[in-house]
Amino acid sequence: MRIVLVGAVESSNVAFDALVKAGKPPVLVVTLPQDAADRHSDFTDIGSPAAAIGSAVFRTTNTNAPETIMAIENAEPDVTFVIGWSQICKAPFRAIARIGSIGFHPAALPRLRGRGVIPWTILLGEKTAGSTLFWLDEGTDSGPVLLQKIFHVGEEETARSLYLKHMRNIEEMIPEAVHRLEMGDAPRIEQDDRQASYCAKRTPEDGLIDWRMPAAQILTLIRAVGDPYPGAYTSCNGLKLHIDTAAPASPIPRYIGITGQVQAHTPRGFVVMCGDGLCIEAHNWRSSSGKPPPVHSKLQG
Repeated sequence: MRIVLVGAVESSNVAFDALVKAGKPPVLVVTLPQDAADRHSDFTDIGSPAAAIGSAVFRTTNTNAPETIMAIENAEPDVTFVIGWSQICKAPFRAIARIGSIGFHPAALPRLRGRGVIPWTILLGEKTAGSTLFWLDEGTDSGPVLLQKIFHVGEEETARSLYLKHMRNIEEMIPEAVHRLEMGDAPRIEQDDRQASYCAKRTPEDGLIDWRMPAAQILTLIRAVGDPYPGAYTSCNGLKLHIDTAAPASPIPRYIGITGQVQAHTPRGFVVMCGDGLCIEAHNWRSSSGKPPPVHSKLQG
């Protein structure tokens, strides 16, 4: 089976490795130029390892450009996997592969179609999530389902831990999908559009902490937008301060202060007052000064 793989992030690399391990290396890898790496916080260069094993490599920022279409046509694929590529693949692209084009989405489609799905899963307090391989169509994550794995979302799930669950699923699902395609046993289960929901795009600026929110909501935001994404942040005295991990502060001692005020330094970090009068303790943080914000300073958000 002749396979083309399109992607440029960690999940693309997992799919590439799974194909190689299964003895089904792609004949062509379509990926971003390295000077476009800043398009994704989790960019991974899959072109270099692909070239090392003899796969053809085509670098582009547009899967629908005529030169990209020509490169894929020349590869004569039976199937194209689009894993980790945030661009709608139009009809000329989808028409190339003999069997069809298959995408991946980190949600239990038809729920949570769209962008920023892993952060939204945590922000919404979802109890379950799903990894889905589906046939590309003209819509956004709306094509028939080929494979889907449902799993539990933990109460303290982080963006990274949820991301890793999806990576493990991709590692298992890609070889299974290829096997089904070769056997002519790949399903096309139509999605129920009545159950569909759509996630809006998120930007790094959406990680800004609003200290007026309750402590629990701030902790959820920190978990949702951290690694591999840009992270939750605030500012102190004009300097940007990222908070990567945090936890509820101990109820003893009881702090009295102003919303967003640093109440104390601790062996692990610092304590901040939130909008409901409860505090969080920042454990891992980053700032250009390399120093924690001063006690009694006020964080802006």
